[in-house]
Amino acid sequence: MPALLERMTGWVWSRPYLLLTFTALFWAGNSIVGRAARDVMPPVALAWWRWALAFLLLPFAWPHLRRDFATLKTHWRWLLLLGALGIGTFNTLLYTGLQTTTAVNGLLLQSMQPALILMLGALVFGEYVRLPQVIGICLSITGALMIILGGDLSSLLELEFNSGDLVICVAVVVWSFYSVLLRKRPAVHPLSFLAATFVIGIVVIAPFYLAEIIDGRLIESSSESWMAIGYVCLFPSLIAYLFFNRGVELLGSAATGLYLNIMPVIGAMLAVFILSEPFRWFHLVGMSLIGAGIFSASRIARQSVEQSIPADR
Repeated sequence: MPALLERMTGWVWSRPYLLLTFTALFWAGNSIVGRAARDVMPPVALAWWRWALAFLLLPFAWPHLRRDFATLKTHWRWLLLLGALGIGTFNTLLYTGLQTTTAVNGLLLQSMQPALILMLGALVFGEYVRLPQVIGICLSITGALMIILGGDLSSLLELEFNSGDLVICVAVVVWSFYSVLLRKRPAVHPLSFLAATFVIGIVVIAPFYLAEIIDGRLIESSSESWMAIGYVCLFPSLIAYLFFNRGVELLGSAATGLYLNIMPVIGAMLAVFILSEPFRWFHLVGMSLIGAGIFSASRIARQSVEQSIPADR
């Protein structure tokens, strides 16, 4: 039996697209849980406990942390910025936005990230952006506006927006900055980087969590609360990051990023079936525009990926 389990584990660990499908599923489930638990779990509390417990469940990072400590200390400024953005800020804003908007909206708005990453790469690092990529950015932003406005373009003129959608848009911009700035991460083991940024995120969130407690917004002691915390600290935080890192190892970052564009679609379908949220015509139009934008913006990257992947894949 142990030998069979070892063979099965090895088989799964060598299948990047299977690992990345689970990664997309777990990350999509993060938004589903954030929305479903909004009445029993304040958003900042969910974010803080997610990373606090995930860090405690990361014992296999300690040897790498000891070895990489000097390098981490040297690059503390970039580490602080990356931890504050990717761990401390993004999920706190995401859970806050999901208090007042649907999981479908939240997930589809997150699909803007590939186009925004291209745009920010050009603005921050002066990367050359080609016409198909500019078209992709415009299509993705148009699709996001279609979702935010609920298909009613007059809302744009009247400046009537759902506050949750706007908060999630800010979260998406934060994650895009984090993704662009990842090239400045110190050259350490992925688990060292992950554990260090977890600690920074916990510290960044702590004062806001304290303010939430003082404001009287407390976790409701119920099975739903503990199940929500258990899910977000285990699946999207630990398992998904390990699977994601393995996917990058096997496929490279470009192919991995392109494949994970399935996450918003998986999540939107989960929200419809699990949360019984409506999926309306403007969601389909917005998702189609964002998808077309991703296709256009990633054509160049996709061509380079196809050239680098063996023909038998």
